[in-house]
Amino acid sequence: MLGILLILHVFICIALILTVLMQSSKGGAGGLGGMFGGAGGGLSGAVFGGRGAATFLSKATTTLAIAFMLSCILLTFAGSGGTSIGTSQISDQAQKALEDAQVSPMELPVEQTPADVQPILPPSSDE
Repeated sequence: MLGILLILHVFICIALILTVLMQSSKGGAGGLGGMFGGAGGGLSGAVFGGRGAATFLSKATTTLAIAFMLSCILLTFAGSGGTSIGTSQISDQAQKALEDAQVSPMELPVEQTPADVQPILPPSSDE
């Protein structure tokens, strides 16, 4: 299942890249579409009509972008092995190692009163 989704995702990515590159830029006959006769003319104009290429390519880009997002979400859930979001996947061996490493909390030292504390004095120079 994961392999099929991954292959489908790669095809969607390639198709999305090609549709974005085929669109003409705002400045005129840019993009890969310009290589086939410019904006609205040449090969793309013969296939889609004058304005039909831009409309078709923009709709194809939108459709492929939605398909790309959905395939990303499906791949995320398929790759996580069915666990819900927020849970971690720890192998049994790693879980056992974590449990073995647990130690009891250290005992806190008993508090001392100020009368019990001996001040640290510098050595006297009574020579």
